[in-house]
Amino acid sequence: MFFEQHSLEPNLGAAYFWLTLVKGERELQSHALEDWLQEGYRALGVMEKHLATGRFFAADRYSIADIALYAYTHLAHQCDFDLASFPAVRGWLKRVEAQPGHVTMDWQS
Repeated sequence: MFFEQHSLEPNLGAAYFWLTLVKGERELQSHALEDWLQEGYRALGVMEKHLATGRFFAADRYSIADIALYAYTHLAHQCDFDLASFPAVRGWLKRVEAQPGHVTMDWQS
């Protein structure tokens, strides 16, 4: 949970807010975008390395850690993050989406 708040939310979360939710604000935040991308990719790299040895984040089973980390990670592609070089993260996203009771956020579309 600390990792999500320290590494994902300030980078993927900020990028998602400014680049996706606040339409047309890319130019206002261009000074921060490079930092968000650099630090966001660093966080995704940590996640990739961890998931290379396990199916989920805690005790190799679905937990609150996965729910917390899924929130911004599954939106990364909408705010300039390319997950192509993160196969373990992409596989994990699919495993989380396959969990019983998973609710999509496509109501935003």
